[in-house]
This record gives sequence, structure tokens and C-alpha cells, in this order.
Amino acid sequence: MTPILVQTSWLIPLYPMLGVLMTIPWLPAMIRSTGPRPAGYVNIVTTTLALIHSLLAFAAFWGKSSPQFFFAPWLQVSGLDLTIPLEASAITLGACVLITGLNLVAQIYAVGYLEMDWGWGRFFAMMGLFEAGLCALVLCNSLLFSYMLLEILTLGTYLLVGFWYNQSLVVTGARDAFLTKRVGDLVLLMAVLAIYPLAHTWDYRELAVWAQTAQVDPSLMALLGIGLIAGPMSKCAQFPLHLWLDEAMEGPLPSTILRNAVIVTTGIWVLVKLEPVIALSSTASAFTIAVGAVTAIGATLISIAQIDIKRVLSYLSSAYMGLMFIAIGAHQPGAALLLALVYALAMATLVMGAGSIIANVITQDLTQMGGLWNRRPVTAMALITGAAGLVALPPLGGFWAMLTLVSGLWDSQRGLLVAIVLLVNWLAAFSLARMAGLIFAGSTQQMTIRSPEPIWLIVLPTALVAGFTLHLPLVMAQLNLLPAWADISQDMALLLTWSSLLGAAVGTLLYVNRVVENPAGLVQKPLQNLLAYDFYTPKIYQNTFVLGIDLLSRLTDWLDRYVVDGLVNAVGLASLFGGETLKYGNNGQLQFYVLTIALGVAGLGVLMNWSALSALF
Repeated sequence: MTPILVQTSWLIPLYPMLGVLMTIPWLPAMIRSTGPRPAGYVNIVTTTLALIHSLLAFAAFWGKSSPQFFFAPWLQVSGLDLTIPLEASAITLGACVLITGLNLVAQIYAVGYLEMDWGWGRFFAMMGLFEAGLCALVLCNSLLFSYMLLEILTLGTYLLVGFWYNQSLVVTGARDAFLTKRVGDLVLLMAVLAIYPLAHTWDYRELAVWAQTAQVDPSLMALLGIGLIAGPMSKCAQFPLHLWLDEAMEGPLPSTILRNAVIVTTGIWVLVKLEPVIALSSTASAFTIAVGAVTAIGATLISIAQIDIKRVLSYLSSAYMGLMFIAIGAHQPGAALLLALVYALAMATLVMGAGSIIANVITQDLTQMGGLWNRRPVTAMALITGAAGLVALPPLGGFWAMLTLVSGLWDSQRGLLVAIVLLVNWLAAFSLARMAGLIFAGSTQQMTIRSPEPIWLIVLPTALVAGFTLHLPLVMAQLNLLPAWADISQDMALLLTWSSLLGAAVGTLLYVNRVVENPAGLVQKPLQNLLAYDFYTPKIYQNTFVLGIDLLSRLTDWLDRYVVDGLVNAVGLASLFGGETLKYGNNGQLQFYVLTIALGVAGLGVLMNWSALSALF
């Protein structure tokens, strides 16, 4: 049975797709007697089947050094062989376990969170599409087909963010998310097509082998590497393509669990696969590090100034993606994957806890919350667990992932990057402590006087994911994912621990103990506005790219209306005027027709012999 489960692991993405197809009868309300709820239950069942298959295949594969590959012929034409390679290994199957497990708890969470919503069919179908695309992406071993799957996930993001399409902000958020991703995808597509004539393959394994002996012009390799990075930049919400993730928060919160925890890491997965190719260019590697560092520092600073709980988490997502970019640029793909694992569980816990708060408080404004510690104990413990798991606080998973990263950076003599990681960790700990203090500490306000725990369909999945976050180090130890204590830098471990404790301590003093009546007043108003409004990036975009495209569109419209259409209309009017003029010349007299023909022939003769006539004069 075990070999069959491993050999049929390519079926894992088909379970959620089966759920999507089985949802169709409830999408146009073909089945009206039951309402839309069975669509959710069908997808929960198919996701459960996918999780069981992933778990059994992962258990059978763990400890085996060599992965298994499956090949599905798709298209052979004109010497071009497009075969889909699939890789079944401990890493890919473990990723499938993570994806299907988080999607299962997100779907159960959605049953309670969207209890009164009538769009169940569309919502669960899109969640199934997300799950199928993610599982196919981690199993796929081809750059070309990975690009296609990323496009499917972009479409899924657009549809889910725009789920409540009768709200203007939702429509705007879905549109901006789609268009922003299209910018990165277009550049990525050019790089995908450009690498084939050089490597003659899109297979990740063969690309890694080619990269070992490739002799490519450095300038060309730099452009190619930056092109390959551009797509993941938009997927991972990296500067300057980061604004879409914040606007995508307008969609249903259960979909945010999967999007912020897993979907934003799809770009990291592709970059990890492409790391040998990116390493060919020092310029591309430096570009990856620069993008990650700027985003990590900037996003954590922005998160500190936000009063919307969703915005705090969205900018922290961008910041941690930035740390993974630093890991890949520093040629530490293992540290990037470990960070992605820890981040996924911790962020899922935080988003689910935030949704639990929003469900009963009916506001996302942190300044309108407070005093919820006694009223929401389960949610409070879940949020604190997610926050502790996200930062480098021993002995939780975030500590080991960060320690792996900074130890590798220190060993490669990248002291500046170590300082950046420590700073980002300090700022993240402060931001999370501030968020928790504003929600749970202080006295109750009007929005939190009556705010008990929500129904068990929301609380139970939140507590379950928080438990996995809390016990993740034990799981990592069983899977031999924890670095050996003898191989790591104890100094780095102490620095990470102190940065987490100091960040949390400052946040606790300011927002829990309230040693200062108004902590925000410690920062000058211009700096507050700078951070609160995302370094004015939206306004800069509005006054540069958006304004430029608007002016270009207006110029194009004017040229089309008055030059292109004007020329066509002029020809039409000339024909009409000529016809009308000739109409009055039809008098039936032969001598008038002969005179007209003679004048025409004379005129043509003069035009044809104009050069000769002008020479005479």
C-alpha cells in the first residue's frame, strides 16, 4: 500500500479539484432545496482526503534520500517537448501536508465565520482551486509549468479578494492585486522564455546541473536573474510591488488565512528552486538581498504605525517574505524553507485570532479595542502563541529558523545582514506586543463591552493551529529539522533572544503597563504620518505611474479621435462632397461631359509633366 500511495502522490491536487467540480450544482443555485451549505461540506471532505493522502505518502517517504519523479507528456510539436515533470520527495510531500492541513482548518473556520453568507459555493470552490494550485506547484518540477500555476493562483486571488463584488473597496482591492501581480508576471514570463535558449530546459534539476558549468555573459545573466526574481517579488508583496497584499485584506478573512500564510510564499518556493541559477550572477543575488532588506525594514516600521489589525499583519507578512529573500540572496535556500514553514503556522494563528476578534467586536480599529483579556482567553492565548512563534523567541520555531539564517550569514561574514535581521526581529516583536496590548490590555471600550468568544467553529481551529505552532519544535526535532547546537553560533542565539525580549518588553511597557499615557505621542507627527501612510508610496504611485499612464491614455485617445479618426472621416467627407458635386453635373448634355473629360485629361497631363514644365520656366 505504501508504494501505491507514493506513486500516486500526483493525485493529491486532484482531490480539491474534484471538490471544485462537485460544487458546480450549487454555484448557479441549480440545487435550491438545500441552500449553498453542502458545497462547503463537499470541499471539506475532499480536502480531508488530500490531507490523509499527503500524510501517508509523507510518512512513507521520510528518510529516503532520493526523490521519485513522474513525467506526464503534454505537448510535442516542432521539436518542442513539453512534458510535465512531477517530484515526490519528503520536502514536496511535507509542503502538501502543510497546504492541505491549513486549508482544512481554514474551511472549517469559514463555516463559522461565513455562517450567514450565501456565497458558499463560490467561496469554497475558490479555496479548492487555491489548494489544488498550491499542491500542484510544490509537486511540479518545471519552471514553465510553475509559471502557469502561478497564473492560476493569481486568478484565484482576484476572485477571492473580489468575493463581495458589490462593495467598491473589495472590487478595487481585487483589481489592484491582479494588476500588481501582472507586472511581475510579465517580467517573469520574459525571463522564463529567455532562459530556454541558454539552458535548453525548464526542468529545475537540469537547470541546477546547467548552472554548475554555465558560461553566460555576466550582463545577460544579471538581467535574466532579475527577471526571474521579478515574478516572486510581486507574489511575495515585496517593495515596490507590495501594496496589493494590504488591499487584498478586503476579501473574506478565512481566505486570508491561506493567502497570508501560504500563498505569499509561492514566490519563495520558486526562488528556492531557482537559487542555483540566481547564484550565477552576483548582481542578481545582491538585488534579491536589497529588495528583501528594504521590504523587511520598511514593512515592520509601517506595521508599527497601523491601527487596523489586518494591516498590521499584512505588512508583517511582507517583512518576513523579505527575510526569506535575504536568505535566498545569501544562498541559504534551506533557511528560507525553514522560515517559510515556521512563518506559515505562526501567521495562520495570528490571522485566525484576528478574525476571532473581528467577528464579535465588529471593528478592525485597534484604538477601539481593549480589555479583552478576561473576555477572550482562548483567542488571547492563540494570538500570543502566534506572535511568540513568529519572532525569534526560544524554544519556539521562529527562534530556530532565525538562528539558522543568522548563523549562516555570520559564517559567510555578512555582518550587516545579521544586523538587519536582528533589527527586523526587534521591530516585529514590538509591533506584535503593541497589537496585543491594544487588544487585550487596558479598560474595555464601547466596542468591547460585550465581546465573548465566538462559536466553536472559529475558536476550535484557532486553538488547534496555535497548538501546532506551540509544538512545532517537537515536530521539527522528530523530523531532524532543528540545527545541531554545536553547529550554530551561541552568540547569535543570545542576540536573537535579546532582540525578541527587548522588542516585546518595550511594547509591553508602552501598551500594556502604559508607562506613557499616549505612546504614539513619543514620535513626531510627520514621522507618524510617514509610516502610517506607507512612506507615501500610494501617493508617489498616483503622481508618477498612474498620472503618467493617465496622460498617455488621454494623448492616445486624442490622437485616435482627431488624427486617426479625423483622417478617415476626412476621406469619407471628401468622397461625399465629391459625389454630391458630381451629382449636379449630370445634366444630360454630351458637350458638357466631353468638356469635363478634356479638363480632367489636361489636369492629369499637367501633373504628370510638372517637372518638365517647371524646367521650361
